[in-house]
Amino acid sequence: MSTLLVRHIKTLVQAETQLRSVVKGSEMADLPLLHDAYLLAKDGLIEAFGPMSECPASADTVLDATGRMVFPGWCDSHTHIVFAASREEEFVSRIRGLSYEEIARQGGGILNSARRLQAASEDQLYEDAWQRLQEVIGYGTAAIEIKSGYGLSLESELKMLRVIRRLKAVSPIPIKATFLGAHAVPAEYKERREDYIRLIINEMLPAVVAENLADYCDVFCDQGFFTVEETGQILQAAARFGLKAKIHANELGYTGGVQAGIAAGAISVDHLEYTGEAEIDALQKSDTLPTLLPSCAFFLGIPYAPARRMIDAGLPVVLATDFNPGSSPSGRMSLVVALACIKMKMLPEEAIQAATLNGARAMELEKTHGSIARGKAASFFITRPMPSLAYLPYAFGTDLVDTIVLNGRVWEGPNSNKKS
Repeated sequence: MSTLLVRHIKTLVQAETQLRSVVKGSEMADLPLLHDAYLLAKDGLIEAFGPMSECPASADTVLDATGRMVFPGWCDSHTHIVFAASREEEFVSRIRGLSYEEIARQGGGILNSARRLQAASEDQLYEDAWQRLQEVIGYGTAAIEIKSGYGLSLESELKMLRVIRRLKAVSPIPIKATFLGAHAVPAEYKERREDYIRLIINEMLPAVVAENLADYCDVFCDQGFFTVEETGQILQAAARFGLKAKIHANELGYTGGVQAGIAAGAISVDHLEYTGEAEIDALQKSDTLPTLLPSCAFFLGIPYAPARRMIDAGLPVVLATDFNPGSSPSGRMSLVVALACIKMKMLPEEAIQAATLNGARAMELEKTHGSIARGKAASFFITRPMPSLAYLPYAFGTDLVDTIVLNGRVWEGPNSNKKS
């Protein structure tokens, strides 16, 4: 038996006495807080929490959190952290005036990453992705989803997903894997799209499922990528193989992608920079979660998703990083929370709910992660001294994560959990 006690917590954030699976609409502003608190973990799980007046006398490990806050670990439900190389040359091209779509038409963007990934070894991809995983854990992330999609061939998509499987085996945090073979149409299939879609359905999906490499199937349903009809074909095939949908939608225009995801029973539809009344109405009538990626909008200079309208319409907004080399080269969830407040007018309480419990729900991990509750994983972070909750998004350039606890143990930093 191993116990860990955190004492004198200034504010225990997202402290649930009644378990919730998701938080919607106006409820998102009501963030459960407990002041002057303690938190006890036992054998990797949260055993108890409450006011300091009820604090146990001792534990195997005792941490003092005077002046500090304790947050449940961030739950980042949309990332692409397995990739072969950065793309800062495209960053400069955008500064010079080219759009994301223009760069893609010239062979850049996703196709650029695909070429580099196809040439990279599985071992190198794994080593690089392991370092990125360590990095985001250091920012306070305690659960993550990772997509394929830079392979765009049977061999390379499987290579990516095998890397994700290797990460799962050594990771101190849970990882969900998503097959994204429909991320872009490879150059060699430009004039025969139908053949690539048949490849996804008839060869990639069966191979992915045969090796049990994915939890979800994703499609980039947007302008210049995959149509609503093509998306429906792929997701219907994925469903026959037992893979649930999580899709990219409406990043570049009003494409019907949100409705296509809902029709496929998607767990979430992600991006949604272009969201109008029709999309909000469709989401209101579904259980599909709208996942917003403000650091992508920030980096590409495109419109931000209308988070305020979504919350006011009663929707359960999710926030994620979209960490990838082309449109969001950052896995810092605290920056995403800050951008949600600054650019999308979410209250700090709403943004924190979106980045913790709702993020966990978007990975179907809400029973174990996303809040401080008895029986959930003891995976949380202790901040540096902070005057208030709003200080976290306010001080967007300051690293306020001081101590990370994963499964009831203090995490020591990069490479400490790596196994051969």
